[in-house]
Amino acid sequence: MKNFRELLESDSVYVFDGAVGTRLYDKGIYINRSYDELNLTSPDLVREVHEEYVKAGADIIESNSFGATRHKLQPYGHEGKLREINIAAARIAREAAGDKVFVAGAIGPLGLRIEPYGPTSFDEAKDLYKEQVAALLEGGVDLFVLETFSELPVIEQAIRAVRELSDLPIVAQMTIQMDGKTTFGTSPESFTKKLDELGADVIGLNCGMGPNHILSALEKMRAVTDKPLSAQPNAGLPRDVQGRQFYMGSPEYMAEFSRRFVQSGAKFVGGCCGTTPTHIKLVASAIRADSPRQTARNFVHQPSSVAELKPEDVQVVPAEDRSKWSRKIARGEFVTSVEVLPAKGCDAAKTLESIGLLKEAGVDAVNIPDGPRAQTRMSAQATAVLVEQTVGIEAVLHYCCRDRNLLGMMSDLLGAAALGLHNLLIITGDPPKMGPYPDATAVFDIDSIGLTNMVNKLNHGLDLGNNSIGQPTAFSIGVGVNPGAVNLDEEIRRFEWKVEAGAEYAITQPVFDTEQLRTFLDKIAHVKIPIVAGIWPLISFRNAEFLHNEVPGVNVTPEILDRMRTASDKSKEAAREEGIAIARESLLDVKDVIAGVQVSAPFGNVKYALQVFDVLEEFKERPREAVSVQ
Repeated sequence: MKNFRELLESDSVYVFDGAVGTRLYDKGIYINRSYDELNLTSPDLVREVHEEYVKAGADIIESNSFGATRHKLQPYGHEGKLREINIAAARIAREAAGDKVFVAGAIGPLGLRIEPYGPTSFDEAKDLYKEQVAALLEGGVDLFVLETFSELPVIEQAIRAVRELSDLPIVAQMTIQMDGKTTFGTSPESFTKKLDELGADVIGLNCGMGPNHILSALEKMRAVTDKPLSAQPNAGLPRDVQGRQFYMGSPEYMAEFSRRFVQSGAKFVGGCCGTTPTHIKLVASAIRADSPRQTARNFVHQPSSVAELKPEDVQVVPAEDRSKWSRKIARGEFVTSVEVLPAKGCDAAKTLESIGLLKEAGVDAVNIPDGPRAQTRMSAQATAVLVEQTVGIEAVLHYCCRDRNLLGMMSDLLGAAALGLHNLLIITGDPPKMGPYPDATAVFDIDSIGLTNMVNKLNHGLDLGNNSIGQPTAFSIGVGVNPGAVNLDEEIRRFEWKVEAGAEYAITQPVFDTEQLRTFLDKIAHVKIPIVAGIWPLISFRNAEFLHNEVPGVNVTPEILDRMRTASDKSKEAAREEGIAIARESLLDVKDVIAGVQVSAPFGNVKYALQVFDVLEEFKERPREAVSVQ
């Protein structure tokens, strides 16, 4: 079992469990019971709840001890069992966690007023917490989670209690109201600074008003601390339905917000009241789609040593000799490509026919996405082979980490090399929940950084175990990058790692804000690999709205939305013309700072994509019949 501090120092995101109390309520335990005492009277039931969260994908589970302090146990007559209850809470959680999941000792508010607003002194409050902390330590917890606190003086005494008895990590979480502040009016910025000063290892929010309010507060907290952040919201606000309380936040809703939490700087994400194992399962899937486990990525995290490990008899293929696409990029020549989706069925004839128009028009390559938005289409790799062998234009194969384990990836890449494919765009991949089969399993053994490392090794004649594969592969290694990322610092950091891992060029998400792209390029000027800009010709206002609101990483500016709304009000034709005009303007505006362009073919119609190229000198004189589409 690792030390929890290793997680604090890693670059990955980790998942907490969901509600324990409301889950016990779901299993028939009425609210007039002491839920903490169930550790002694119904240990199997408590263990069952923990095991559900472990199975759902939680990296950390919390002991069933939220209210196991002397004052909270007293109304039930269980204060004399405090030590036994907390020890049992920790041990039951440990049994469910095994050796791969961490156990957090859960500690909540005392439920009484302390000075200066009540008769309990600071030291008395600290001593009440020390009783619980000592028992949880005896039970074997890995860290402490202090949660659902509204008063800074109270959580300060809990932190003092832990620190006097242990140096284990502390996750300190406050709860906020509808106005974004605690019940005592403390702002997120204020309590974050205080918790940082008190030595909390992780600072976060839980319970409260649901995901939306926590997201807003996280963004403020990130600005005032460098400590890792955590977010464990309720599943929305409870609603009374025929006398019963229901939390209405769906698992899908919570999963979507978990991704936003991460983009806003959260390192630990989970759930509180109303969240279930199903919520945590989808949260874990969404989180690992964007930030897979660090241990899975690190097995190939030594790119600087790849050249040194290369077998002596292996000659790495120079970038200029790998493909025409790679040669133009290596020589600093402007490259052009069009993104075309694979066929939905097994007949690729229409797709290949449209791609033939790209070759006739002089486009350098066709980009083949790998199951974008987790949609089911023909294999991108098979499509790429058909394109190169049937049409004769080079393909840039998008290859994602979602669907294959390490062995499958290795087999695919070796097969792609044997079939003559040389141009890759490596991406992590969208989670299955975005597609028509949300229960499909996402693999994510590694992310795009790890996969870039893997391909770089293959190009040096090495497999994952640094064993010789004989003839090296000759892949041109491209990666994705998002100039409009919410957490731009994280995006730049990941981009730096991709380049360190062996990336040779990058393709951006569709660019609608050219000033944003220029600013981003200034920020990554120290990372000297060519950047190919993604350009998407819009065809309607609805298309623009969809991209802006439902495609991660795409930001359509208000000005462009207004232009598309006005054009769409006139006619479909006017909207298409306006979308193409916007794409042309965007391309011209950034052409001087990019190494090439990838234009998307909306709904597979390459005519619209080709019309964007009209503003480029090399395309202005091309035969018009070459792009006519009936």
